[in-house]
Amino acid sequence: MATTSDLHLLRCLPWSSPVRRLWAGTKLIITAAIGIAVVAKPSWAAIGITTVFVLVGMVAARYPPGALPRLPRWFLIGLVIGAGVSLTAGGAPNVHIGSVTIGLDGLFEWARFTALGLVVFLVAILLGATTPVADLPGAVDRLCTPLRWVRFPVDEFVAAFTLVVRAFPLILEEIRVLYAAWRLRRPVFAADVGVVRELHDALTTAVAASLRRARDLARAIEARGGIGPVPPPPVRLGLRDAIAVLVTAGTIVAIVLV
Repeated sequence: MATTSDLHLLRCLPWSSPVRRLWAGTKLIITAAIGIAVVAKPSWAAIGITTVFVLVGMVAARYPPGALPRLPRWFLIGLVIGAGVSLTAGGAPNVHIGSVTIGLDGLFEWARFTALGLVVFLVAILLGATTPVADLPGAVDRLCTPLRWVRFPVDEFVAAFTLVVRAFPLILEEIRVLYAAWRLRRPVFAADVGVVRELHDALTTAVAASLRRARDLARAIEARGGIGPVPPPPVRLGLRDAIAVLVTAGTIVAIVLV
């Protein structure tokens, strides 16, 4: 069964590839542009075009199928429950089974938005698999440079982004450890309140552990004199970056026109 440790959300692939050699800022721009375009027009054609774009990117990144995240069982169960609830919405087209009429419009909408979420998730996975975490803060700092002209607190934003990116894998590992420890010690409840009490206890434990971790991190940062500015790395744009931007622009145009 898949767990939180199997998600591999920010695990960068160890080998080089054309996508890996792109500047991190270029990949951030491409990810944001594709995500906004397909979310703004979530048609089946747009989702299909984005899926082809992601598959081409995975081939260029030499992304092995075995590295794809394994979704936990509870997530798949939630999708099935969501499909069942959407089926009750009805709407044309209708299917007649004897004297019963079932509308499939709600189910079709559920499938469309589920596919939209999955393809956006794959775009983010491709970014994480081809970009070292250490490269992201500097790229964000470079991209936010125009905001400094209007006195936007770029340094504070970049510092917060850096903490989030670096702490995210630690959070997943902490949740996995907490869940394993809780399963070993969980009490026995009555059948009618078991699920609710287990969910309550698990959430309470996760919140308490998160607050403790946040306190320890804040104390460690304060002891070191606070968060210093992120040194912006040099921007190395090349022909491959221009090709990637042109391919992305063509994909966005296709999404808008279909």
